[in-house]
Amino acid sequence: MSEQHWIDLRSDTVTQPSQAMRAAMAAAEVGDDVYGDDPTVNRLQDYAADLFGYEAGLFAPSGTQTNLIALMTHCGRGDEYLVGQEAHTYKYEGGGAAVLGSIQPQPIANQPDGSILLSDIEAYIKPDDMHFARTRLLALENTIGGRVLGQDYVAAATALAHAKGLATHLDGARVCNAAVKQGVTLREVVKGFDTVSVCLSKGLGAPVGSVLLGPKSFIEQGKRWRKMLGGGMRQAGVIAAAAHYALEHNVQRLAEDHENAATLARGLGEIDALCVSEPQTNIFWLDVPAAACEPLRKALAEQGIRATVGARMRLVTHLDVSVADVERTVAAFKSFFKDWRA
Repeated sequence: MSEQHWIDLRSDTVTQPSQAMRAAMAAAEVGDDVYGDDPTVNRLQDYAADLFGYEAGLFAPSGTQTNLIALMTHCGRGDEYLVGQEAHTYKYEGGGAAVLGSIQPQPIANQPDGSILLSDIEAYIKPDDMHFARTRLLALENTIGGRVLGQDYVAAATALAHAKGLATHLDGARVCNAAVKQGVTLREVVKGFDTVSVCLSKGLGAPVGSVLLGPKSFIEQGKRWRKMLGGGMRQAGVIAAAAHYALEHNVQRLAEDHENAATLARGLGEIDALCVSEPQTNIFWLDVPAAACEPLRKALAEQGIRATVGARMRLVTHLDVSVADVERTVAAFKSFFKDWRA
């Protein structure tokens, strides 16, 4: 398949920088960011902060790192944060808060829509007692597993946290998808959160990087943690230019990814052997008969389609997946299941 275009549906992290993005990277003016004098990094941080309505920003290599910086700045040794059991900061980021920050996570069950019940949030806030870790922070994620947290829920959850003396942080791994889906501005979608991590290397298409946004004093503290965590970069303007381009040009086009996901889900939903969820954004899930998984993986690969095939399978659309790619994928699935027998 080396001469054929591969369709990669594993994640929106697989996107390739466009020629225009590459040109911006090649032309980037750079300096030493650890000294704070890389002009392209500084422009990105200021632009992102203004775009989302915060005082300051901090560019880091990954969302894992911006989330960890936020947790370690919000919480001290022996403190805890409230978090959904499905959230990346708890489940998929290596236990960094506990291992590196000595911060105790208090995982809470996510509801089918991705939210955490307000009653559960309140119930898990610890009393002021030496026997308990000090509850300092509520951390939510938007989107979570492709599901969008509605604005009414976010307002209620963050208001509850603040009323109880907690800070609030948003893992905005795909927060721009959430904004586009709901038809709200980026400032509106993060309203109520003291800090937010915005990932730029998923659907927005940058090759690397996330930005942490919050109050100036918070970001200044965050710089120290970024340095300790190995995130001090030098001539980082080369990658910051790509991130800036992504925020300027690739936010509203996320609606195309959402539509492609919906089209793909509808097509696969016509296959009797599959149980397909309805996507809200660019991510959806399908149940595949266990006996079909390995032969399906091979069949898709033969057709130039990369996917993480399993009994519970996730498909993700992004800027490198076209309408034609969606049609080709549906055809490949239908061809396989036409002949497959359990």
